[in-house]
Amino acid sequence: MKIIIEISYLVASILFIFGIKQLSSPKTARKGNFLAALGMFIAIVVTLLDQHVLTYEWIIIGFIIGGTTGTLMAFKTPMTGMPQMVGLLNGFGGGASLLVALSEFYKMKNFAQWSFATSTNVTVTLSILIGAVTFTGSLIAFGKLQGIVTGKVVKYPGQHPFNLFLLIAVVIAGVFFVVDPSLEWIILTITAVSLVLGILLVLPIGGADMPVAISLLNSYSGLAASATGFVLQNNQLIIAGALVGASGIILTMIMCKGMNRSLMNVVLGGWASAGGSGPTAEGASPKGDVKSVDSEELAMIFDVASKVVIVPGYGMAVAQAQHAVRDLMNVLESKGINVRYAIHPVAGRMPGHMNVLLAEANVAYDKLYAMEDINDDFPNVDIALIIGANDVVNPAARHDQNSPIFGMPILNVDYAKTVVINKRSMNVGYAGIDNELFFYPNALMYFGDARDAIVKLTHALKEA
Repeated sequence: MKIIIEISYLVASILFIFGIKQLSSPKTARKGNFLAALGMFIAIVVTLLDQHVLTYEWIIIGFIIGGTTGTLMAFKTPMTGMPQMVGLLNGFGGGASLLVALSEFYKMKNFAQWSFATSTNVTVTLSILIGAVTFTGSLIAFGKLQGIVTGKVVKYPGQHPFNLFLLIAVVIAGVFFVVDPSLEWIILTITAVSLVLGILLVLPIGGADMPVAISLLNSYSGLAASATGFVLQNNQLIIAGALVGASGIILTMIMCKGMNRSLMNVVLGGWASAGGSGPTAEGASPKGDVKSVDSEELAMIFDVASKVVIVPGYGMAVAQAQHAVRDLMNVLESKGINVRYAIHPVAGRMPGHMNVLLAEANVAYDKLYAMEDINDDFPNVDIALIIGANDVVNPAARHDQNSPIFGMPILNVDYAKTVVINKRSMNVGYAGIDNELFFYPNALMYFGDARDAIVKLTHALKEA
C-alpha cells in the first residue's frame, strides 16, 4: 500500500510539472489546467487514504462549502474582475497554510508532549510567517483592485525601517519558539505581527503595479504551502508548493524586466509621481499639437488600410470592451484587412490579463503576439490602434534619461504609418508623465469610452 501511495504522489507531481509547462502558452493552457487539477485530485484522494481518516463528516462539509463557493465565484466573477479573484485565491492559499501550521502546533501541544523536532519548529514558524503575509497582503491587493483600498502609492515616515523591524522581530521570536516550543504566546505573537506585516508590505504598491504584486503573492502562497508540506511531512505538498513558488518568482522577474524596474523598486512603492493628471482636451501643448478624429473620419482611414495591429491596455478591461474589439476585428477582416494583437507583458492588472479578456471574446490565440514577436514589424503596419494603454507605448522610455520609465521595453507603435490612440482623455499614465506619442505627427486621438468608441467605429466601418 505504501508503494502504491508513493507512486500515486509521483504521478501527481509529474502532472503538476506538465500542467505548469502547458500553462505557458494560451493554446495549451486549458489542457495544462486540467492536468494540474487532475494531479491535485489524485494527491487529495491519496492523502485521505494515507492518513487513515476515521470520519469524513467535516471533510465532506468543507468540500461542499468550498466547492459551492468556488463554483459561484467562477460563474459570477466577470472576466474584468479576474485579477481580483486571483488575488483573493492567493490569499486563501496563504490563509490555509497559516491555519494548518497553527493546527499542527496545537495538536503537538495538546497530544504529543512537545515532541517537536527542531526542523518542525522552524517550518511551523516559516509556514505561519509566509502564510500570514500572503493572506493579508492578498486581501490588500484585492482591495486595491476592487477599489475598496486606494490604488495609489501609500507612504509614511519610517515605513521601510518599521517593516524591517517587524520582520526582524518575527525572526527573533521564531528563534525563541524553536528553542522552547511550549511558549504559546510566542507563536501567537508571530502570527499577529506577520498578519500586520502583510498589510504594510503590499499597501505601498501602486494599483498599476498589481500584476507584479499578484505574481509575487502567488509565489508566496506556493512557498507557504511548501513549508506546510515540511510541517506535515508530505512530499507531495512540498513539491507542489515549490513548483508554484518557483514559477511565481520567475514570472515576477519577467514582468519586472518588462518594466525595466527592479523587484525592490516595485515592492518598496514604485514611482513616487504616480497618480498625476495631464491635459484633458484637444489642443496645443509645449510638445506639439494634438489631432483628434471622430468615428466617421477614422472609418475612412481604416477602410484603406491593409495591416492593422490592436494594442489593448487596462482601459479596454475597465470598459469591458473586449467583445466590441472582437467585432471590430471581424469587420476589418471581412474587408480583407490583416488584424493582429500586440500584448505588452505588463498590460492590465495581472499576468496575462489581456490574453484572458480576448480569449473570453473568442479571439483566436494565433492572433495574439507577444511584444518581442511583433515589435520589429511595426514599420510595416498601416494602423496601430491603442485601446486604453499608456506608459507601455510611450517613446520617452527610449531616449529621455530623466523619465521614470527610461529603459522600459515598449511596443514600437510609433513606427507604424498611423497611430490611433483611444482614451477617455489625455490624462497621464501610472508613471505620472505625459505620453509623447500623443503629440507625434502620425498620431490621432480618438476620445471616448473604449466600448462605446469601438462600437461607433465598427458601425461607421460597416457603412463605409
